[in-house]
Amino acid sequence: MKVFSAKQIREWDEYTIRHKPVAPIDLMERAAQACSQWIDNHLPAAAPLKIFCGPGNNGGDGLAIARLQKAAGRKAAVFILLSEQYSDDFSINFERLKAAGIQYDFIDSIDNLPVIEKNSFVVDALYGYGLNRPLSGLPAALVDHINQSRATILSIDIASGLFADKSSVGNTIIRPAYTLSFQAFKLAFLLPENEPYTGKVSIMDIQLHPEWYRSTEAIYEMITDNMASSLYKPRKVFSHKGNFGNLLLIAGSYGMMGATILSAKACLRAGAGKLTCYIPACGYSILQSAVPEAMCITDSGEKHFEHPDFPGHFDALAAGPGIGQYNNNRLMLEYIFNYHPGPLILDADALNLLAIHQHLYHKIPPGTILTPHPKEFERLFGSSGNHFDRLELAIQKAQELGVFIILKGKYTFIAAPSGKGFFNTTGNPGMATAGSGDVLTGILLGLSGQYQPEQAAILGTYLHGLSGDIAAKEKSQEAMIAGDIISSLPEAFKTVAQMRKGL
Repeated sequence: MKVFSAKQIREWDEYTIRHKPVAPIDLMERAAQACSQWIDNHLPAAAPLKIFCGPGNNGGDGLAIARLQKAAGRKAAVFILLSEQYSDDFSINFERLKAAGIQYDFIDSIDNLPVIEKNSFVVDALYGYGLNRPLSGLPAALVDHINQSRATILSIDIASGLFADKSSVGNTIIRPAYTLSFQAFKLAFLLPENEPYTGKVSIMDIQLHPEWYRSTEAIYEMITDNMASSLYKPRKVFSHKGNFGNLLLIAGSYGMMGATILSAKACLRAGAGKLTCYIPACGYSILQSAVPEAMCITDSGEKHFEHPDFPGHFDALAAGPGIGQYNNNRLMLEYIFNYHPGPLILDADALNLLAIHQHLYHKIPPGTILTPHPKEFERLFGSSGNHFDRLELAIQKAQELGVFIILKGKYTFIAAPSGKGFFNTTGNPGMATAGSGDVLTGILLGLSGQYQPEQAAILGTYLHGLSGDIAAKEKSQEAMIAGDIISSLPEAFKTVAQMRKGL
């Protein structure tokens, strides 16, 4: 699913109006009908509404919703921000509202803000995605008043005061329980800084023209079930282990062999043909016992790597889980960059070492996958003023270095060297547990023996989150541990395979 800018959404509306064709007021009616249907399905039948309307088309949506709700038998009180100018479609719906006999009140000063009962339902139709400056004066006071009421708030299109595709830090913004948006996700819904201002998002299909969607490029996309399942490749009948990668995992140090075990198990569960683990000598007995399916080569160092040397050719390599930030590991990184042209996955302490020795950036093989969490990303590339700037920085660095950057978190973000960005849609807060990142590294390594780097990054991130979702259903989010994600990988693969059959 593509994620469009506010400018592009406006163009999509205009294209639909010209080519469907459909009148703007009828397009607004579609939006109002979709929202009204949602209200009927989700709010108590007898619950009255307080609908707050701004002077633009978002306010016009609110007026149309009030009219439709009255026709359905629900009480709705309408409050309109007084303005010197109203949009054309607002004005049409205002006349329709009056013709339907619906009462309304204008809000013209802070002194006459309406009483909002604690347990009431408020529809926020003040400002939509076209807002381009922070709210101030009476609109800002009204937003604060609505937020302080502790009512259940439903925002139409986007929370009033929230920018669609740039940072809103410091703005006065509605805090909805629900957001009813149209046709596609907005970038603002996908970033952590806006969590208080989105609530539960539902996307309403208002039949915007499909040809515009198909023909228009977007910088950002969401990884949907269809995208992930279309990448999945079922195994051929005459396949053998050589078809699925001869892989090397460089991981572990004294006290950190658990990271190696988690990565190794995840790699094998992700379909690796053959896995070899390169580890310090102290981990030999541990790994041979815990993961008998993996081959094992030990470094001459007892507790950590001292003299990197991994003979043989490998189709893909991952390094970083549990290796520590010992000085010799810088030599390890240089050895990897010189020895292995890719595919390559770098995680955990491999990233922290890169951040210390940034002169090595230019040696990173093209197509390498980096998997930082936010703090590791900051160490690698510097801090950002907000999450929007961080996305742009991730894409910039992915292009400069020719790498894929998987920035972990809710809606894990994949920045590609092509300049595109992908938001993952699977996963849950239960995965915020030690070892979860090691599991992702293993999955990515396992897939890198079978898929191109971009395919491995997208499918691997999706499967990691889907496995976490399956584990959460069985174990709960609170009780989930990283090993549960690995245990759920078989079910995740079966789910993707089944979705593939339905394409």
